[in-house]
Amino acid sequence: MTVPTVKAPRAKAPELDAACAEAVDLARAAAEGRADVAGVGDHLGVVAEGARVATHYFEVLHPGYTGWRWAVSVARASRARVVTVSEVVMLPGEGALVAPAWVPWSDRIQAGDVGPGVLMPTSDNDPRVEAGFTGGDTARDADPAEWAATRAVVAELGLGRERVLSVYGRDEAADRWVEGEGGPHNAMTKQAPGNCLDCAYFVRLTGSLGRQFGVCANEFSQRDAQVVTVDHGCGAHSDVVEPQRGVDLPRPVWDTITTDDLLFD
Repeated sequence: MTVPTVKAPRAKAPELDAACAEAVDLARAAAEGRADVAGVGDHLGVVAEGARVATHYFEVLHPGYTGWRWAVSVARASRARVVTVSEVVMLPGEGALVAPAWVPWSDRIQAGDVGPGVLMPTSDNDPRVEAGFTGGDTARDADPAEWAATRAVVAELGLGRERVLSVYGRDEAADRWVEGEGGPHNAMTKQAPGNCLDCAYFVRLTGSLGRQFGVCANEFSQRDAQVVTVDHGCGAHSDVVEPQRGVDLPRPVWDTITTDDLLFD
């Protein structure tokens, strides 16, 4: 059985009110009252917005607003003959220079944007961190002595932070470091005489990340004070030593090295 389809009725376009359409001078005067140095140019047209409501468009003369238009909305009450101005705004038209779409701050910030004096709050749902262990639920005011002793023990164990790096955060950092300049996939590593794993300047990280990463401590390396992988490499490897080169002197034109028998006979 075929179910008949019912088409929704199309919305009827509003008819342009004659009195509102003829109120060009009224709309121009309202635009000139707001324009100041922007200026009001030619009348570009009128559009019906609803019953007895219309919008007149005028050109903006200011060179900094090319493509923008003055939009003056006028209206007439039912059974009234007088047309009044509802609002005056400047709207962008075709080819107008407009600001880009707004992007939230959390999506705009990029790596390296946090500089001196800039604070970047950690969101509550940041998957890179999770709750840490701070020493239990004992409040400082309830038992200050017990709270202080607990915090001291927790600090000795390397704990006590409100938030710690989650497994997702560690994996994300590891992937970023491997694919970065300190990883193995670059021209410097391919031409290096050895890897960071057997370099004296390689300081291994602690924890689970230490199996794959460390920090370079060679001030002459481009990766000094940066995280590098164990299979990264550079020309400043500690096993690179200056070869001992002997200097071959050219044969002298006048022999001044051997003993002259005529002088020392």
